[in-house]
Amino acid sequence: MLVFAIGSLIVVSFMLPLALLLRTFAADSAVSGGTIRAQFMAPLVATVSDRELQASVQRVNEQNPSEPVTIFLPGGRRLGAPAPRTSGAALAARGRSFSEPAPGGVAIFVAVQGLPQGTAVIRTFVPDSQLHRGVAHAWLLLGLLAAGLLALAVVVAAQLTKSLVRPLGNVAMAANQLAAGDLSARAPADGPPEIRQVSNALNLLATRIGELLAHERETLADLSHRLRTPLTALRIDAEALSADQEVMTRVIGDVDTLTTTVNEIIAEARRPAADGAASCDATAVVRARAEYWAALAEDQERWMTVEMPQASLPVRVSAQDLSACVDILLENVFTHTPEGTALSVRVSPRTAGGAWIVVSDSGPGFSHPDLARRGMSSAGSTGLGLDIARRLAETSGGTLTVGRSPHGGGAVTIGLGSADLPAPKSRRHIRPRRLARQPESDPAS
Repeated sequence: MLVFAIGSLIVVSFMLPLALLLRTFAADSAVSGGTIRAQFMAPLVATVSDRELQASVQRVNEQNPSEPVTIFLPGGRRLGAPAPRTSGAALAARGRSFSEPAPGGVAIFVAVQGLPQGTAVIRTFVPDSQLHRGVAHAWLLLGLLAAGLLALAVVVAAQLTKSLVRPLGNVAMAANQLAAGDLSARAPADGPPEIRQVSNALNLLATRIGELLAHERETLADLSHRLRTPLTALRIDAEALSADQEVMTRVIGDVDTLTTTVNEIIAEARRPAADGAASCDATAVVRARAEYWAALAEDQERWMTVEMPQASLPVRVSAQDLSACVDILLENVFTHTPEGTALSVRVSPRTAGGAWIVVSDSGPGFSHPDLARRGMSSAGSTGLGLDIARRLAETSGGTLTVGRSPHGGGAVTIGLGSADLPAPKSRRHIRPRRLARQPESDPAS
């Protein structure tokens, strides 16, 4: 469009004066031709008789009927085509030769002096059709030439633009792939030098991001691996507990479970990317974790209520991640509420698919309204548990809500997306809210 606009201005600035010049040239050529014909008759006026002059004028008019010739002789006589004796003819009779506009064309007057009777005047008329003959054709050719030049300029500009836009499109595509998590995407280094520089910079950035993520995974794996040494020592000490076989068996089982968890953390840390198609049955996973924590609830004399449907509830979360999430919520209850505090675990289906998981208690409740914020803790812990649960819920297409239970304690509600629905394109940060009293339809009620 820019080339078309600039090209149009250039073409108009050149073609319009040229078109006017062509029209002027055509008119001047027609007038010059009429003047030459009139001057051709001037010697005959002074040398031949009136009869021969009349015959000559008649032949000329027959050859060019569109440009009639009239001769005004001294004494008022007139030969040739009929024409009025205008003021122009009277002026020419004084010895002047000129042309002037006339109705429908241009009248040319040529004075012939030296006659005994006085000055004769030859009048030639050039109509507008002769003045403008060939102008329309010339203008048409000019217009076609201008259109061809504009079309050529636009085609060349379009090709040049594509040579610039295509590399930019490739860079944008590579950037979108990187944003979607594909760290192997690279932008081709083609196009102008500036675009190649941008492509190389983006590729270097992608390489650097991959190196940083790999370093982070390896660092996390190394840190997790350091826990294996104290766990081995703890297992040896646990095996030395021979006084109470039941206690020794329980401690060794806990150590084995902790070792398995550390191994899973190392494997998870070294995994390049999460499996977006992972899914599990929320009912089965929550039931298994509730049974695991029920023994500790019994030891601490906690009344633990578990409500869940008989049907399976497929959610877009792996069984390992969901188990860790439920353990985080239950561990918060056992850690931050006094012994004997009742708790409940409830699983129910979501209307849009997926499941609601509600863990509530009758303890003192939450002291801060924004406990799901990463690193926020009012009890001396790391403050990462609820943030992990929130990110897990949002990754599946759900939400996390922190509020109060009907008994005055704390309640954490997690909504998990259905395994049958597509994964969300972006994560949305959910601000926790406090619930004074939950309606009957709320999953935490």
